[in-house]
Amino acid sequence: MRVVRVAPRSFRNLADEPIGFGPGLTVLHGPNGAGKTNVLEAVFFALTGRSCRTRREREAIAFGSSLARVEARLEPDPGDDGEPLTMMASISGSEARRRLVDGAPAEPGDDLRRPAISVFMPDRLALVKGAPAPRRAHLDRLVAALHPARAGLAREYGRALAQRNGLLARARRGAEAAALSAWDRALAERAEPLVAARAAAAAALAAPFARAASELGLDGSAALAYRPRTGELDAGGIAAELAARRESDLARGFTGFGPHRDEVEVSVGGRSLRRYGSQGQQRLGLLALLFAEREALRAARRRLPLLLLDDVMSELDPERRARLVAMVDDGGQTLITATELDHVPAAAAGLAIADGVATAEERR
Repeated sequence: MRVVRVAPRSFRNLADEPIGFGPGLTVLHGPNGAGKTNVLEAVFFALTGRSCRTRREREAIAFGSSLARVEARLEPDPGDDGEPLTMMASISGSEARRRLVDGAPAEPGDDLRRPAISVFMPDRLALVKGAPAPRRAHLDRLVAALHPARAGLAREYGRALAQRNGLLARARRGAEAAALSAWDRALAERAEPLVAARAAAAAALAAPFARAASELGLDGSAALAYRPRTGELDAGGIAAELAARRESDLARGFTGFGPHRDEVEVSVGGRSLRRYGSQGQQRLGLLALLFAEREALRAARRRLPLLLLDDVMSELDPERRARLVAMVDDGGQTLITATELDHVPAAAAGLAIADGVATAEERR
């Protein structure tokens, strides 16, 4: 599936006019502040109901308006099965949200009908340099994309964790704590397959991440490794460890051991990119991670993700710009922003963005 059109309405500075996209690579070019990043955000918002830039989606509502909405039209790639799909998302000033898929309220399974989305934006560097939680969530989304049958593992574990934490909080107030043994087992039974799925996804990423990092110019030997807090314990071992830590969990009022404390470590030359990497290295690390995921999906014969790449060319020399274009020009759909069309070598399709208006433009 590829996005062929988005129709924004009162979304940031974008004009209330449809914006069309071709297959493969499309460059959104124009001066700073023209609205290029807003177009990427509008696509993401229409497909997910969330912003890729802020947790406060109401910030996307244009000044003077009470509601923003974006509708996206998706069509199957030539030769693929499937039916066209229309996805719409809206947000009001009171933060009331709405998502429709083909005119009906969105269901959880509807997100499996659209392509996965990989986003590079400077604001997304927290994925590399921030706390572990976003990296865990990111890996869980890759698990779902690689193996849709495992899409619910993280959600099921989260529910069991919430139940155990709730019981711990009540036990601190004198409630009966005997039920904790049952929740130790329930949590452990959900932890074991989640850890296994994460480990398999991280293993699928390791080699393509190292290759992509090298091709993009990340000096040093780049590596990605999953560090599960539970080690190699099976469900029985995890349950025993939870029982052994119960007193400390009761004192804290929450569970301190389990996959919710796992780390996905990104390093260069054996040193953590999060702790010791420069801003430029972290940007390249994030970009390499997105390309590694793309290759892992290709190897698993899954649908390639939609790539939304914002301002990736600014810190790349001409040789590495050419390499990046070659990496995206072998399947899938990519939307990339640049101040000049010429900054993206060999790109044939371009959309000139000026004051929120997109105009198709061919390379001269």
